[in-house]
Amino acid sequence: MSTPLSVHLQHWLPQRALTELAGRIARAQGGSLTQALIRRFVRRYGVNMEEAANPDIAAYASFNDFFTRALRADARPLSDAGFVCPVDGAISQFGPIAGDQIFQAKGHLYSTRALVGGDAELAKRFDNGAFATIYLSPKDYHRIHMPTAGRLRRMVHVPGDLYSVNPATARGVPGLFARNERVVCVFDVPHRDTTVPFVLVLVGATIVGSMATTWHGVVNPPRPGSVRDWRYDDQDIRFERGQEMGRFLLGSTVVMLWPHGVIDFNPHWAPAGAVRMGEAMGEAL
Repeated sequence: MSTPLSVHLQHWLPQRALTELAGRIARAQGGSLTQALIRRFVRRYGVNMEEAANPDIAAYASFNDFFTRALRADARPLSDAGFVCPVDGAISQFGPIAGDQIFQAKGHLYSTRALVGGDAELAKRFDNGAFATIYLSPKDYHRIHMPTAGRLRRMVHVPGDLYSVNPATARGVPGLFARNERVVCVFDVPHRDTTVPFVLVLVGATIVGSMATTWHGVVNPPRPGSVRDWRYDDQDIRFERGQEMGRFLLGSTVVMLWPHGVIDFNPHWAPAGAVRMGEAMGEAL
């Protein structure tokens, strides 16, 4: 299968400049211009504003306020499954990790070590484990929730490229999710009578102005060009299953990692299938 022209063009686009420009526009409080932009976006992508906690477009001062809008309390009921889907989106890929290799798309693999920013010790804990990758399109709800209860241990901001993360680009750019800028969140989660590590990675993309977590706020910008690492072992930061943990300011992808023998995926899941936050993702093994 040939690579689309749109993918080839991304190698030449000024990714950082476009992203910074998009971020400024998204943060701007432009009054009637901002409202017109939001209305056009809603029409273009078919956004369901009836699900929003506040469906009135005029109530959003900036595009970012609209894009990260909260939903009604009853819009995403939580399944009683052991692991619930953390986002709205489409399943990119999921399944076993082959040694340290994660399947991206036909012909493309990338390593857990590359994904988490080069930490071999952390990556080793997911050898022969399991992964899931979910793509968030522009129309989706863009807050990210915890698939299970957990205690925060670490956050790593890894600099990188800013390619699009849509399915066509995933098929055309090797190592995409370990190549783009990303925020790696490391948790301890309960499993049987102990705890195991769990990683949730927020992957940046072209015009993704920033990524934020609930404990830190906006992580990027700044973009200093080097890995930044925060440790939380001396803090007791805990999350319940389904609790919000972060958000994208413009859309992207999440990648999750589990050790071997922790999750049994929902048998109804399939690549390209649509999912919603709170739906059953899998059960504990």
